[in-house]
Amino acid sequence: MGENNQNVTGEIMEDKTNVMRILDKAKVNYKKHTYDPNKALSGVEVAEYLNQDTARVFKTLVTIGRSKEHYVFVIPVAEELDLKKAAKAVDEKSIEMVKSKELLPLTGYVHGGCSPIGMKKQFKTVIHCTAAEFNEIIFSAGKIGYQVELNIKDLMNIIDFKLDDLIKK
Repeated sequence: MGENNQNVTGEIMEDKTNVMRILDKAKVNYKKHTYDPNKALSGVEVAEYLNQDTARVFKTLVTIGRSKEHYVFVIPVAEELDLKKAAKAVDEKSIEMVKSKELLPLTGYVHGGCSPIGMKKQFKTVIHCTAAEFNEIIFSAGKIGYQVELNIKDLMNIIDFKLDDLIKK
């Protein structure tokens, strides 16, 4: 994937996702990572392709609670969401994953390119507590093939979230 495109006047234009534009507008420092989506399909493969620790690369999962409210959980790519812990974190009796076909109309993102930043609506978001152990975490920039790396404190200025234990042991 090329880092830049040329516009009609021949000027070099950087590829930007909506997430990157939101971060730029908020004057948040971030690092852009790109990967070939044909070479990396899972979050673990993305982390390996980017030569990053899988504990520092996060995936964004969208769920629905028994109350019919939607929730976003952000966990390390190599881990599995514990639905009981997740439900407890958002005061729900139970939650389940949103079906892939419901993801785009609900969030504006496709499966594999979902980001906690820039969804159509800001849902209650919980990030796995290990994110606080790193200076920066990496997650989807809202498009398959693009990731952003930023400080979790800066992320707090963009979206409202809390930290909690969310993964299966």
